[in-house]
Amino acid sequence: MNAKTKKIESKNIKSEIGLLKKSLLNLRFQRSTGQLEKTSEIKKVRRKIASLKTSITQQKGLKNA
Repeated sequence: MNAKTKKIESKNIKSEIGLLKKSLLNLRFQRSTGQLEKTSEIKKVRRKIASLKTSITQQKGLKNA
């Protein structure tokens, strides 16, 4: 892959992280009001965010190596 595609992927990942953070906020509100039935969704979203952040860090590491 060239540098342009990595930057595009990085931007896509960052935008997806933003969407997941909004989703996480909504899930937390639902949990606090008692509307959330599947509480495991919170854990799944948090792990997805963490894995995306890890992939960004790995891309930066490859670029700096």
